[in-house]
Amino acid sequence: MINDQKFNKYFGAFIMIGMSIAVCAVTAFKLGSTDAGKTLLLLSAFGSLMGVVGTVTSATGHIITFLFGFFDVSVYGVVCLINWYNGGAGLGNGLLHLIYFVPMQFIGLYQWKKRESSRGQVQARRFSGRQWPLCIAVFAVLSVGIYLLLSHFDRSAATTFFKLAVVLDTIPVVCNIIGQFLMSTAYMEQWIFWIAVNIASILLWSTSYIKSGDSFTLIYIIKYIFYLLNCCNGLRIWYNLSDPKKQAILKNKK
Repeated sequence: MINDQKFNKYFGAFIMIGMSIAVCAVTAFKLGSTDAGKTLLLLSAFGSLMGVVGTVTSATGHIITFLFGFFDVSVYGVVCLINWYNGGAGLGNGLLHLIYFVPMQFIGLYQWKKRESSRGQVQARRFSGRQWPLCIAVFAVLSVGIYLLLSHFDRSAATTFFKLAVVLDTIPVVCNIIGQFLMSTAYMEQWIFWIAVNIASILLWSTSYIKSGDSFTLIYIIKYIFYLLNCCNGLRIWYNLSDPKKQAILKNKK
C-alpha cells in the first residue's frame, strides 16, 4: 500500500511530466507554424515550464515554489508586453503579472518562510467564519468591475449585456488575483480559486474547439486538465496541512 508521501511524489511526477509534454507540444506546434518570433516562443516555453514545476511544488507546500513562480510570471509578463509592443494584445495581462504577480512572489516567500515547519513545508491556515463573507464580497466587486471593463473592449458579435465569452475570460482573471493573494498568505482556500481558474479555462478552450474545430486547442484543454488534477491534489494536501489539530501535534514534537 502506497503511503501519502509516496502518493504525492508519484502524483507530482505524473502531473509534471504530463503538463511538460503539453507545454512542449504547444511550443513545437507554434514553432512549426511560423517563421517569426521563435525566440519569444522559446522564452515563453521556459516560463511555462517554470510554472509547471511551481504548481507541483506549491501543491506540496514547499517554499521553493516562489523561485519557479518568479520566473514564470516575470517571463509571461515580459512576453505579453513584447507582444503588445509589436502590435498585438497583452498590455493588461503583462502589467497585471509584472505589477501584481511578481511582487506577490516575494510577499509569499516572506510569509511562507515565517510559517515554514521543520519538514520544509508551510504551516497552512484556513479561513475563519468572518473571512468568507469578505472574500465573497471582494470576488463579487472584482468580477463586476473586470467584466464591465472587458465587455467594453469585447470584439465578439454578441450584442447582449451578458456575454458568455467575457464571463469565461473574467472568472480566471478574478480567481487568479484572489488565488495568488491567498497562496502568498498561505491560505488553504486558494485551491478553490485555482480550481475555478482551471475549470473556466477548460470551458473557454472547449468552447473555442467546438466553434473552430482547431485541434491545436485540444493541447490547451489537456494542459488545463492536468492543472485541475494538480489543484484537486493540492486542496487535499493543504486541507491536512491547515488542520489545527495536526499543527498542534507538530508544535509539541519540536
